[in-house]
Amino acid sequence: MGNQVDKLAHLSYAEVPTVDPNGADADDGPRIGVSYIFANDDDDGDDGGGLEDGCALDGTVKDPNQEEKQYDRRDEVECAVFYRDECIFERSAKCAGLEVSSPENLLNKCKAGDLVEFVATGQYPHWAVYVGDFQVVHLHRAEVKNSFLTDAGQGRRCRVVNELYKFRSLGPDVAVQNAMEQVGLKGRELSWRNSECFAAWCRFGKREFKTGGEIRIGKQPYRLKIRAADKRAHVLEFQSLEDMVMERRRNEHLGRRAALQELATHLHSAGDTRSEPAR
Repeated sequence: MGNQVDKLAHLSYAEVPTVDPNGADADDGPRIGVSYIFANDDDDGDDGGGLEDGCALDGTVKDPNQEEKQYDRRDEVECAVFYRDECIFERSAKCAGLEVSSPENLLNKCKAGDLVEFVATGQYPHWAVYVGDFQVVHLHRAEVKNSFLTDAGQGRRCRVVNELYKFRSLGPDVAVQNAMEQVGLKGRELSWRNSECFAAWCRFGKREFKTGGEIRIGKQPYRLKIRAADKRAHVLEFQSLEDMVMERRRNEHLGRRAALQELATHLHSAGDTRSEPAR
């Protein structure tokens, strides 16, 4: 496939062969194989462009009184994630219950153990675990913190996202316990790259959400299918769940239109049309 590192440096991943090293690849049809060669913790706001957790790249905090651009669900990236042939994550227009609301209104819907996602145009989504008494636990700027839900979002809209991942929940009591036991961890004590991996680990308990939770060898079992407008889907493959989450979040930060344009530009420059029908 040639050396694609220079072409893809701005995407934080490099194209790699997806053929089984033993020469037996049962899947027909092309794929884009991606594997991170470097990746920063996007909850520190350091991985290029935009705001993460309400903080600019220079570390200044966004004015909470500044008017936000209206969040538009139509610009959300529609995608599904598969581990081999099993769908483990899906975000699409047909998913119910993904309307956003203010933190004050969401408090009337939240139950202990719920996953809460804070969203705003041009920012990475921020995830937290609701632990009751109007509070959440979340990974924010390289520290696990216990905050009031109305403060954690820093003015962003929010929603409950328990159903995006298809894993079985550990139950609300265990999810809350997992979250509360990590409060105060910071820096090198952390085992998660971003707020989503932390919150999802609390609820589902899967080690794959932790940094180094999977060995990155052999065939890439995770497929991220990003749905395009023409009922086709661009397919990216990863060796770990953590890498897939990082790339999916980067696309969500870009927004649907920009993410699809970037993929189309890359495929065109590579002389390839790697896509398949969306499911």
